[in-house]
Amino acid sequence: MQVTETPSEGLKRAFTVVLPQADLEGKRAAKLADLGKNLRLPGFRPGKVPLTIVRQRYGTAVMAEVLEESVNRATQQVLSERGLRAAMQPKVDLVTTDKDRDLEFKFELEVLPEIVLPDFGAIQLTRLKAEPAAEAVDKALADIATRQRTFEDLDEVRPAGKGDFLSIDVAGTVDGKPVPGGDGKDMDAEVGGTGFVPGFAEHLEGMAPGETRRFALTFPADYQGKELAGKEVQFEVTAKKLRRAVVPPLDDELARKLGVESLDKLREAVTQQFQRDYDQLSRMRLKRELLDALAKLTTFAVPEGLVAVEFDQIWRRLEADRAAGQLDEEDRGKDDETLRAEYRAIAERRVRLGLLLAEIGRVQNIGVGKDEMTRAMRAEASRYRGQEAQVMELFRKNPEAAEHLRGPLFEEKVVDFLIQLARVEDRPASPEELAREPDAA
Repeated sequence: MQVTETPSEGLKRAFTVVLPQADLEGKRAAKLADLGKNLRLPGFRPGKVPLTIVRQRYGTAVMAEVLEESVNRATQQVLSERGLRAAMQPKVDLVTTDKDRDLEFKFELEVLPEIVLPDFGAIQLTRLKAEPAAEAVDKALADIATRQRTFEDLDEVRPAGKGDFLSIDVAGTVDGKPVPGGDGKDMDAEVGGTGFVPGFAEHLEGMAPGETRRFALTFPADYQGKELAGKEVQFEVTAKKLRRAVVPPLDDELARKLGVESLDKLREAVTQQFQRDYDQLSRMRLKRELLDALAKLTTFAVPEGLVAVEFDQIWRRLEADRAAGQLDEEDRGKDDETLRAEYRAIAERRVRLGLLLAEIGRVQNIGVGKDEMTRAMRAEASRYRGQEAQVMELFRKNPEAAEHLRGPLFEEKVVDFLIQLARVEDRPASPEELAREPDAA
């Protein structure tokens, strides 16, 4: 094998490789011989097909297979001998494909940069620690009781006031056409409550059983149902019954109804859930602070191909949000040139941090074990209630689907490793401070 390296620029490398025709022909002959050992053709006993016929029928296909394998093997050998690691799949161009001549091909690629790991022990981080307040737990328990409420019909006929409940029939139309899912029968609606769209519950105030009202509401531009976002919907609402909500008392009986042995145990479970939520928020803030610190400590060049792929993904999401009228407020007044520059910088940062975390994991032999992958698959399957077995079966039959879980697991393990090395100061914080965006802290 003859290898010629062309002048490189940055992380880009290019090589010309020549493979002897005799070697290729030898590999083709060996493959054809192996193929002929078990080949079945009409008029011949199994494995007794003459090599000339095997070559005549399958020579071209086998040669194509030999060329592909030889090019891939040679490319990997070139990189391995020079200690290079490809950032993406190399681009290969065949120069000669004549079976009677040496095979010459060129390949270009970007290589992974040399990464000098910073002193992680010099990183200073602050971990906010919040604990659930008794008032928050009490409110959460009260909300649980409210969700278990029942409704009783009231015999009186009077206009409904705020806080009352009406049993209503509702129909919605846009441009005279029924709204999909916009009809409802015997729905319980709180007068003056939040409603499913701003302004709806206010229109119910003063309605009496038997009364029908018609009114129009414009749905918010960011409404989750895209077919209604920003649209004016005409409603026809008929009040049928005046009802009263009956909220059960917070006691052991309610707890048992919810599958918990006592009110004290229910309070304990709610408190623990609050703490898990706070700890998760704290972890997210700490990770962000760690990544910000790493971004300031590392300045190595990154492969343009990886940046381009990351930027394209970001830009497609931005264009989808823009088409749906859901573009971030701070981006709405910017032109495309400004947005592209800003998001390309974000893409470059993501790629650089991703390469840094991957290098740390490689150097420190951090990996994701089989048991960890199994737990991750089960956790993912648990998100699809009633379909857990089908999801696990999907993972078993399609290992590549489960591989999408490996990246986040690996990243979290590397982050855990770095947090252990960094100087972390714990500081008490309120839940409000913990939930606040770091820039606004």
